[in-house]
Amino acid sequence: MIQDEYIVVFGEVLYDCFADDIQVLGGAPFNVAWNLKGLGAHPLFISKVGNDELGASIIQAMNDWGMSTDGVQVDDNYDTGKVEVSFYDNEPSYDIVDNAAYDFIDASNIPYLPLNGIIYHGSLALRHAHNQQALYHLKTQMNARFFVDVNLRAPWWEKAKIEQISQQADWIKLNNDELDLLTREGNENSRIAQFFSSAENIKELILTKGEAGAVSITPEGEFNTVYPIPGNKFVDTVGAGDAFSSVMLLGKYLSWPNDLTMRRAQDFASAVVGLRGATTQDKDFYNGFVEKWQINTSE
Repeated sequence: MIQDEYIVVFGEVLYDCFADDIQVLGGAPFNVAWNLKGLGAHPLFISKVGNDELGASIIQAMNDWGMSTDGVQVDDNYDTGKVEVSFYDNEPSYDIVDNAAYDFIDASNIPYLPLNGIIYHGSLALRHAHNQQALYHLKTQMNARFFVDVNLRAPWWEKAKIEQISQQADWIKLNNDELDLLTREGNENSRIAQFFSSAENIKELILTKGEAGAVSITPEGEFNTVYPIPGNKFVDTVGAGDAFSSVMLLGKYLSWPNDLTMRRAQDFASAVVGLRGATTQDKDFYNGFVEKWQINTSE
């Protein structure tokens, strides 16, 4: 068992607002932290909510789920984040409100961190300089490995910034549409090679491809491909990528073999597409995986 090491999850927490007036807790980092807790880990989630009803409900939900709220700050000036979610051909589209509370994480209010750990963050949380400075503070406080989840949400990304973030990552996860946006023309292998040329320090690129599964690639050219379980219940794809990231991150933390981690990540993501939204409060959903995988984590 890993001792004196933390999983730190940094970034946005918000409400996904669907057309039928249903509001579901979301934000890629929050989804990852929620899933990790459900799977038996104990991540420190660092974010900020507004001093409002939605912010209070987020903190209450975390308490009810047994998550630590030590890293969640409350902002009197900015509201809790919201995203309007719509669907086109079963794929989600997101309208993300600017200047949400999570855009203003205060580095001076981040709690004590152990020396060693894994830091997960996405690219959306770094859309403004304030959070870039807060993440830099984390980097100076920890001897950390970095798992970066690329989330290209228009208009909140620039190729140059993604390349800068990628230079500091140990592992990067993105989907095939995002790979296309970040590279020039060519087939998939050519685009992967182009991406590695702009992210020279990474140990592994994890490429998710929806119904076609996912593949992990090392700079040495080692490929590991997995495919979805056929016939699984399908509701929507919201959170499928976050589910994949959650188990990949857990596997890195627990030192699972990469091929095993990939298979488990795909199995978990295949189950999450049967949920409405990205996560669930049904503990049995997670316990099934904990028991099947014999997960053993500690505080």
